[in-house]
Amino acid sequence: MTMPTDRGREPAIRVQNIEKSYRDLHVLKGVDFEVASGSIFALLGSNGAGKTTAIKILSTLLKADAGTASVNGYDVATQAADVRESISLTGQFAAVDEVLTGRENLILVAKLRHLTNPGKIADDLLARFSLTDAGGRKAATYSGGMRRRLDIAMSLIGNPPVIFLDEPTTGLDPEARIEVWDEVKKLAQGGTTVLLTTQYLDEAEQLADRIAILHQGRIIVNGTLAELKALLPPAKVEYVEKQPSLEDVFFAVVGNNGDAGKNGDAGTSGNEPSNKTSNPAGTDA
Repeated sequence: MTMPTDRGREPAIRVQNIEKSYRDLHVLKGVDFEVASGSIFALLGSNGAGKTTAIKILSTLLKADAGTASVNGYDVATQAADVRESISLTGQFAAVDEVLTGRENLILVAKLRHLTNPGKIADDLLARFSLTDAGGRKAATYSGGMRRRLDIAMSLIGNPPVIFLDEPTTGLDPEARIEVWDEVKKLAQGGTTVLLTTQYLDEAEQLADRIAILHQGRIIVNGTLAELKALLPPAKVEYVEKQPSLEDVFFAVVGNNGDAGKNGDAGTSGNEPSNKTSNPAGTDA
């Protein structure tokens, strides 16, 4: 089921009846979707649903068995070189060189892309992703969130109009996930088209302009969050006292910058949060 899309301009990504099999395993069974320019599109599905296979086809790493796809106006099968010039791919695991510093990683990619003034490009990206202070440290010393932000920064070198993020927050802690979410939102605000694969429902809900659910090799629904919610029966209105979520509790205890609670756990630190802090929801219903 596909909800109507804005036909005012050519989509940045168009996928039509894509099929892919590995011997007797049919991974994609006729997948169709479009991604508007400058939007965030989430391809949501469980492990093995075919999300990574779809990304590999769109990034020219795999050939589809049937169907057509275009990225930035270029056919992925017949204009692969043009597609690769238009995209950047960030895989499930950060592809940084841990022996190099953060700045050296960025300079290396800029040189590989034959760009002028790679040092300035690196410094600008370090500043953009709040990594300037860590730029001179080896990437091996970075936290998971910092490493992923560096990975995304490396993807932006050359200003590709389309970026593929394949499960970008897998294995990250809650604070690191929020950091990555913020950077992804900024990409779209700057006009970059983002195709995001994820198995996390909250990630798709937080980030995506449109969400497609891939299940057993097929897109079973595609629309905005509001359109998807409208597929369910109207909610029954009841008075329910709102309780803090686990996320509220986590950030109330550790603080936004992870500074609180370092001297012990919440019960023994001697610096327990007040009722107001530990219950951000307050008494709102």
